[in-house]
Amino acid sequence: MKKTIRVVVRQANFEKIAHKIDKLGDYKPEIIYERAKIVEVDPRDEHGIEQINAGRAARLVTVRDDVDLPVITAFRLLASKLDPRHPIMLKDNSVGAVDPNGPGQLRSIAPTSDFLTTLLTASINIGSLLCDGIGDAILVQGEEAPGQALRLSYNILQAAGARIFKTDYVACPSCGRTLFNLQTTTARIKAATLHLKGVKIAIMGCIVNGPGEMADADFGYVGGAPGKVNLYVGKTPVKFNIPEAEAVECLQDLIREHGKWIEPAMAAPALA
Repeated sequence: MKKTIRVVVRQANFEKIAHKIDKLGDYKPEIIYERAKIVEVDPRDEHGIEQINAGRAARLVTVRDDVDLPVITAFRLLASKLDPRHPIMLKDNSVGAVDPNGPGQLRSIAPTSDFLTTLLTASINIGSLLCDGIGDAILVQGEEAPGQALRLSYNILQAAGARIFKTDYVACPSCGRTLFNLQTTTARIKAATLHLKGVKIAIMGCIVNGPGEMADADFGYVGGAPGKVNLYVGKTPVKFNIPEAEAVECLQDLIREHGKWIEPAMAAPALA
């Protein structure tokens, strides 16, 4: 059974959004850091990790903020030494990251107003570890706005394939064999299906490589001939040579046939 990776927030951020928890739908904080009795450890501390491993109860463990190792290195080292029964909480950054301008020196990584920097740092660090199969919970602490931090947390989980909260799209970049306008077609499909939850749709313009590049998509929309579209369930083609003008509606019908369609009014609000 696939584990559910939880989203952690600090108590201070939880208090800022507590009054609107009911409006957040599925995208709520799931663990409050200060209440979870999380064990913080330096992954180089052999004795400390031995003590955790020797304990009878499973503990949620994370890397201490003042550890002077790159985030990915620190969590990979922790995962290699910690008994698998102890879940690991990942963080996007730590107070004790190594300053590239001063070898061996610690620098403070405070929340920044530059959201692109926050996004890239969190996505690289947490996303890489999730793709390694490491992590049972995540904490974004480089973004001080609680709503923004929550959205980023869930979007990272979605992008890493760890948890699916909204429609996921896979689109192949255009090439000489693309049989329709990929950008406008993707926009039309998104407009018709964006409210769906937990559905992955592949939009492939090329009949030659497209089907093989759809990976684990639930449904595929593939150019079959000029002005014609083939529809797939997984990697299996099920409908052929549909006129492009009718293809999006046929895709909706196909999703309905497989029990994954919900009407827009019934869908929970999605995070952008």
